[in-house]
Amino acid sequence: MALPRFAYFENRIVPYSEAHIGVATHAFNYGTAAFGGMRAYWNAAEEQLYLFRPLDHFTRLLDSAKILAADLSYTPEDLTEITLELLRTEGFREDAYIRPIIYKADEGIGVKLHGLRDAITIFSVPFGKYLSNDTGAHVTISSWRRIDDNMIPARAKINGAYVNSALIKTDAQRAGFDEALVLTQEGHISEGSAMNVFVVRNGQIITPPVTDNILEGISRRSVMALAPAELGLPVIERSIDRTEIYLCDEIFMTGTAAQITAVTRVDYRPIGSGEMGPITARLREIFNQVVRGQMPKYKDWLRPVYV
Repeated sequence: MALPRFAYFENRIVPYSEAHIGVATHAFNYGTAAFGGMRAYWNAAEEQLYLFRPLDHFTRLLDSAKILAADLSYTPEDLTEITLELLRTEGFREDAYIRPIIYKADEGIGVKLHGLRDAITIFSVPFGKYLSNDTGAHVTISSWRRIDDNMIPARAKINGAYVNSALIKTDAQRAGFDEALVLTQEGHISEGSAMNVFVVRNGQIITPPVTDNILEGISRRSVMALAPAELGLPVIERSIDRTEIYLCDEIFMTGTAAQITAVTRVDYRPIGSGEMGPITARLREIFNQVVRGQMPKYKDWLRPVYV
């Protein structure tokens, strides 16, 4: 991955080489940070870069900060404007990924959340596919369980919690799979290593509820709006059993990095025909048009970078 040229750090945009934290920083030692991830999409015909749903992303990030007892004076609008300026400074004319991080910035030893300085940094990089096989991913059911809300809240993107995701992803890929699905403590499908999951069964689109320890995904929310509006298919939120996955007609996973990724095999079992299904294919097409500003009625989800 190419490194950024600039970063927002200590309240200003600086060259990336100047954005440093010390090895004794609390967030580095204890995982006491929360991050976000959003994309900006290049529209070559308009020569415009569109930032996708930044207010929603920053609202969720600040919600994560509340769970970490972080006290920051920024609003979602403030952070959006900073991000737009950072993207202009980078001058991207291609798709990009943006990573904001709220973190406990004090240096020292001692596990706690209170009485520490809170800071935010943001950087961005060019970014293409997250999964190379995003039209026919082969996944497995992970032996690891999803973190529980009473352990580390899954609805917040807490940095330390992503060790859970790393264990899930590494074991799956070392076993030859593209990704993994992970179960709750009760044995229901929760999500992937870092993405939400949807299944299509008997003409219905189904996704786990937020109470099954999922991240409250912005891409997930977008699909839940697009499916009824564009396909006439409402999305049902309910728990999904492990074996129900094997019997569904289609599976797809969503996330800022993953976008809409089709799953065509689970544990060596073909899903449906074993190829990307028509509902997944259509949603991918619609989503790609929306994020690049090609569907005017969803322009309020976008912020143009270059003005």
